[in-house]
Amino acid sequence: MTLHNLLLISIPAVVALCGGFLAAYWKPNHQSRSLIQHFAAGVVLAALAVELLPEIGREHAPGPVLIGAFALGSLFMYGLKFWTEHLEHQDQLAGIRAGIGRGLLLATFIDVAVDGFIIGAGFAAGGATGPILAIGLSVELLFLGLALTSDRVSDRQIVLVSGGLGVTVLLCAVLGNLLLAGASHTVIGAALAFSAAALLYLVTEELLMEAHVVQEKPISTLVLFAGFLIFWSIQLMGV
Repeated sequence: MTLHNLLLISIPAVVALCGGFLAAYWKPNHQSRSLIQHFAAGVVLAALAVELLPEIGREHAPGPVLIGAFALGSLFMYGLKFWTEHLEHQDQLAGIRAGIGRGLLLATFIDVAVDGFIIGAGFAAGGATGPILAIGLSVELLFLGLALTSDRVSDRQIVLVSGGLGVTVLLCAVLGNLLLAGASHTVIGAALAFSAAALLYLVTEELLMEAHVVQEKPISTLVLFAGFLIFWSIQLMGV
């Protein structure tokens, strides 16, 4: 891994920590958080449609392998959903009200770990995939701390969790790059297909589900498309 790539991989980690500090000083209301989640969902959808899925096609991996990897990723995230909901239910029964719920915390760290692995896989695939994914997913990580804000979470906890998320995304990106460097097209394609399922889950079962807890306003749709357009613009301009 070159120093240039390492610096690019470090961008999401730094952005995640900055998001924690931002959340410590700005407490958005439910409607604002919904708009943030719509924007992040648009960015992740664009990462899927504009960069990740085309890159999977460019790897020319066998169709059955890609289908199996995507199915495995879907089952993994489905199992994660049940596990995190079980943890949240246990916390409610135990009367735990302070801090971030274990289920939410676990789901967030696994999502960020997958993001890091996707970035590392993108750099292993070569071309502009890695840098574009690093920049695009940084937008999601910037607002992740804001999604964790609530009356029961202290500013110190938000910053600490955001710092932990930054370390997680960095380590998983480096690990993904090291594991997949020199791997066959089939292995890289399978890893990206698995990651695509995880990102799709993030959009449909977390960001948008949570965003729709409050009554949606018409501007939410525009914010979703704005997130998609910004990421696509980055890809089109080759930043």
